[in-house]
Amino acid sequence: MTVPTTQAPELTAEGSEPSRLRLSGCWTLEHALAVGAALKQAPHEVAEVDATGVQRLDSVGVLQLMRFARRHELDFDAVFRFHDSHRALVSAIEDVADERPKKKREYGFQAALGRLGFAVTDNWKEVLALVAFFGETLVKMLRLFKNPSRFRPTATVHHMEQVGLDAVPLIALLCYLVGAVVAFLGSTILKDFGATIFVVELVSIAFLREFGVLLTAIVLAGRTASAFTAQIGAMVSREEVDAIRTLGMDPVDLLVIPRVLALLVMLPLLTFVAMIAGLLGGLTVGAYGLDIPPQQYLARMHETMQLRHFLVGMSKAPIFALLISLIGCLEGLQVKGTAQSVGERTTSSVVQSISLVIVLDAFFAIWFMEMGW
Repeated sequence: MTVPTTQAPELTAEGSEPSRLRLSGCWTLEHALAVGAALKQAPHEVAEVDATGVQRLDSVGVLQLMRFARRHELDFDAVFRFHDSHRALVSAIEDVADERPKKKREYGFQAALGRLGFAVTDNWKEVLALVAFFGETLVKMLRLFKNPSRFRPTATVHHMEQVGLDAVPLIALLCYLVGAVVAFLGSTILKDFGATIFVVELVSIAFLREFGVLLTAIVLAGRTASAFTAQIGAMVSREEVDAIRTLGMDPVDLLVIPRVLALLVMLPLLTFVAMIAGLLGGLTVGAYGLDIPPQQYLARMHETMQLRHFLVGMSKAPIFALLISLIGCLEGLQVKGTAQSVGERTTSSVVQSISLVIVLDAFFAIWFMEMGW
């Protein structure tokens, strides 16, 4: 005799023990109300539920049984027994219906040490990714000499304008004011020793060696690296990068190399502008605040300024440009496709760029000092 496919769900006690239940019938969406009514009639104390006699079972029936187990504080896997043909469905729904609360954050020493370890591991992975991306970009830049048709002059000039020309007013104003501040601070100390004239050397050496290139790199790390990440990240989220690959073009040739070359050209030029602006700031303070005539200030600068200080500062500019552009482009390509990911990667690119610029500048300063340069 064939069992009808529309048999209602039933829940009965097994033998003389009310804590042992047996399920039968169709526990499906079609009988959802009947499933709820049957479970309400179940006793409060349940030791075992035999569901091997269930004729048909779908996700609604499994979820109802899981809620029943949670209400009665039962171990679902230990208490319920299902037919072999239903176990795959039950396992799949258990995986996607895991509503356990998130583990609370621990604040002990061991937990803090664990978080520090994870942070170090993540940072190390970022360093490895940056080194690998640098190698890939370098190989494809060298490939341009073999295949000049891959070079994108229009895109490169466009990015040179955005990176360089549009940033000149900001760089010049910032460095002019910092040069004035350095001159004021230096004169405050040197005035006590009657050596105010040495403000000229202070401002000149500071801006030629350190402040000119460092301030320029920091401004571009915040201004340009974030722009590169946001632009490329938006293209990733709109699947434009995937479309570029589908068309047989290389995203590195199209998106990365023009930005890298633009920054490699413009950051040294902006560094030169920053140096001139900083020196003018010191000259202004010397002329109007320290009673040093402009002619005397310029003569002193001409006598004491050395070419090696200028070369030390300019030698850092290409390295900072390469670092900022690579981080900005890499973070943009790592966007996962959501607006939140674009924001997170943009923030990460700015933080990484500024941090690494300052760290490398400190390393270069110590190295040049030890070399006597």
